[in-house]
Amino acid sequence: MLSRPGELLFVADWDRVLMIHFEVDPDALQRDVPFELDLRDGRAFVSLVAFTMRGMRLRVGGWLAAWLLRPIATHEFLNVRAYVRHGDETGIYFMAEWLSNRLAVQLGPPAFGLPYRFGKISYVHGWCGGDLRGRVTDVATGAALQYRASLAPQFGFEPCETPAGCRRSQSGLQPISFEPCKTGSLAGWLMERYTAFTCRKTKRRFFRVWHPPWEQCEAEVDLGDVSLVKRYWPWLGHARLIGANFSPGLRDVWMGRPFSADATPLYSRAAHNEFHFN
Repeated sequence: MLSRPGELLFVADWDRVLMIHFEVDPDALQRDVPFELDLRDGRAFVSLVAFTMRGMRLRVGGWLAAWLLRPIATHEFLNVRAYVRHGDETGIYFMAEWLSNRLAVQLGPPAFGLPYRFGKISYVHGWCGGDLRGRVTDVATGAALQYRASLAPQFGFEPCETPAGCRRSQSGLQPISFEPCKTGSLAGWLMERYTAFTCRKTKRRFFRVWHPPWEQCEAEVDLGDVSLVKRYWPWLGHARLIGANFSPGLRDVWMGRPFSADATPLYSRAAHNEFHFN
């Protein structure tokens, strides 16, 4: 996990995160991605990531800096991400991101090159009940994504909407178990990514994040309306759903400032500090 001096910029919580994974045609994906694909055994993947960001604040500046960012500190996201590499660094490429905050949509593209779009987003990720659902509607086109997911249905949880740390279940039933991805697993390959690449008007950039490994479990997903992804990437309509993972979230995720992805020698490991989480 690499960094450069002065790179850390923001801190935020990522709450109730559902990642839905598809295997896609590498050639079709590469035509829409301005970075080299990171393939696993020749296979290419795209993931939809639905979550809520909470309490984003500057790493420095205290309460005043937090107050200044309050209008964009908390809102929902839907990320559509591919898996890429550049130089010695692997990461994700944001193909599109829908946000429920109009102001954040205006600020993200010029600052980080992020492909933000405004969406109406409704998430009910009451994971301690084992039942999750969501709907994202692109305001510009009316196209939508609708899903429902379940966690360990054999445990028979009763639905509830409680804080993310809740593990309440019916008497005598085992709680849902969250744990890091197994070493070498496909889930770990997909989830444990710490560099994000963007491209806006041919200007390629990247930024890094730092957090402990995801605590997660597998999820079963049923997709309803998928016109949102088909409208922008028709080839995704032929993609194969391979699984999903859910995490109750991460606290105090560190996010770095953006750099040019075409500058050198940014990807030389010797030019970076190393960050480690205990």
